[in-house]
Amino acid sequence: MRVGNRIEIAGTAPIPSDGEPIATTAYEQMYRCGEIAVAALEELGATIDDVVRTRMFITDSQDADEIGRAHRQVFGEAMPVATMVVVAALLDPAWKVEIEVEAEVAS
Repeated sequence: MRVGNRIEIAGTAPIPSDGEPIATTAYEQMYRCGEIAVAALEELGATIDDVVRTRMFITDSQDADEIGRAHRQVFGEAMPVATMVVVAALLDPAWKVEIEVEAEVAS
């Protein structure tokens, strides 16, 4: 959703492309979430450089390092503030991570 200069992307899960199996590792799932979020940013007229905040919801604290590594690969140059929260579960039991992204586009 874009309202003025603000872009909010929520509920970004590691949904595979058509016909692809869901990724099994936390790293691959986070990277896929990042791909989906970047595509949404671009559709709304933004780039990774416009990202100011991310939130990662993870189901296992032991996956934090791998999820963080994928997050750095996707969003590292933007250097957004980031929060990682361990939750009991996500909508699909196969999901290890879901993300939210906020961006501010220059006017």
